[in-house]
This record gives sequence, C-alpha cells and structure tokens, in this order.
Amino acid sequence: MKVDIQRMKDENAKIIYQETAGLAIITIHRPQKRNALTANMWKYLSELGQRILDNPKNKVVILRGAGEQFTAGSDIKEFHQMSLEEAENSFIVMEEAISTFENLPIPTIGVINGPAMGAGLELALACDLRIGSGKSRLGIPVGKLGITLNNKFAQRLVNLIGPSLTKDLVYTGRVLKAEEAYRLGMLNYLVNDDVLDRFSIRMGKLVASQAPSSLLAVKQSVSQCVNSVPVLWKGSTPFIDKYDFPEGVAAFVEKRIPRFSRRSLLY
Repeated sequence: MKVDIQRMKDENAKIIYQETAGLAIITIHRPQKRNALTANMWKYLSELGQRILDNPKNKVVILRGAGEQFTAGSDIKEFHQMSLEEAENSFIVMEEAISTFENLPIPTIGVINGPAMGAGLELALACDLRIGSGKSRLGIPVGKLGITLNNKFAQRLVNLIGPSLTKDLVYTGRVLKAEEAYRLGMLNYLVNDDVLDRFSIRMGKLVASQAPSSLLAVKQSVSQCVNSVPVLWKGSTPFIDKYDFPEGVAAFVEKRIPRFSRRSLLY
C-alpha cells in the first residue's frame, strides 16, 4: 500500500492519500474542525485528480472523512478574514475541486460517515455512489450564510432529487437523517456504523473488478443523459451575496442568529 500525507498550514489539517488493490482512497482529516476544508485543502483535492489518473492501476476512487464526519464543507471562519472578491475566488477553487472528482473517468464512491453539509454535500453528490451509515446527515443550509446556489451547485441536487426538494432543502436549511436521505436516493447504500469502512472497501473492489470499458461507457452515457442541456457555472450566479454573506459569516463566527435586513439585489 502506498500512503501519502499532505499536511496543511493548520498542523492539524491534512489529506491522506492511499493507493491499494486498484483503489485510490482519500481521507479528509481535520476532525477537530468537523473536517471543514480550507482553500488550500480544496486546491490539493484538485491536484489529486491528476495524480489519480497518472497511475493506471487506479480503478476506483473512495472519498471519506476522518472520524465520524464526512466534511462540514468549507471553513466558514476562513472567510471572515477575506474580502468579498477573495471569498468568491475561494468558492471558485472549491467548485474546481468538486468538478475534478465529478469528471474523473473512473468510478468514485463517497463514504458518508457522518454529516455532509454545504459544500461537503456537493462533494458527496459529485461522487457516482454514496454509502452511508446511521450517523450520516445531509444538508445544504446556505441560507444561514448568504451563500447563493450557483447553477452548477443546483444542477447536482436537481439531477438527483428534483427541483422541489432542492428548493425545500435550501428554503428550510433542514438536515436529512440517514434513513430519509437513503429513501430519497441521496445514499445508494445504508449500512451499520461498524461495517461502513469494510463495506466501502468491498464495494470499491467489486466495482473495480468490472470491465473498465463498461464503467467508462455508463459514466459518460449517464452524464450525457442528465446534462443534455449543459449548465455552465462560470459567469452564472455568483457563489455569495455581497450583503448577506458578510452578515452570515459574522453571525457564524460570533455564534448568533444572522440579521438579514434587506432583500438581495442579486438579480
């Protein structure tokens, strides 16, 4: 087994990359911050995409979080130190990382071993399959932060759960428990907590044993079916609102309820 640990500026933040038996396994490791991803971590995830392809022995990608978290998404406190332009650029880096995994020509499996929130949910949705346990929680409570749902973000949700439920999750900010997420098709498999890792590896090996041509063909065909009218994310709705986002981030950092006092001038 080949193991590489990429440490970030935050000494407790790292991404662990392993290659074994045809599986490329990525573990987001920042458990003390609910595995929230910094801008540097998103950037490194993008770089891993090419590294995975550089080894032809990699047949399947498994993406998971350390401990009992998948990922809380982007590190909101990091935005508190940024200008609006820097924050928007940070979201672009994040989207590039998510798109990198979405566009890999080999199957990807997300192991949802706890909450997958906001951009963390988007990262999970970019995977071809998602395996969860009773501790899985899925939500996209962007309305608390003034984060807008860029077209590409919305497309992933709509493709999987439809327009009405997509609006429901954003309008209410509610978080789905594992059973409901499984019933709605957001989780392909729901297993006991104590077998999640073993089941995921076994599933990865099963997928890796299939004909590569068949896997690639179905991935391309399905992508063409659901994206018959391509949605471009660059140049569409921005990721943040210039009024609501600063207030939402400040409220998050100060642990208070945000005071949104105006109608967005986004449109």
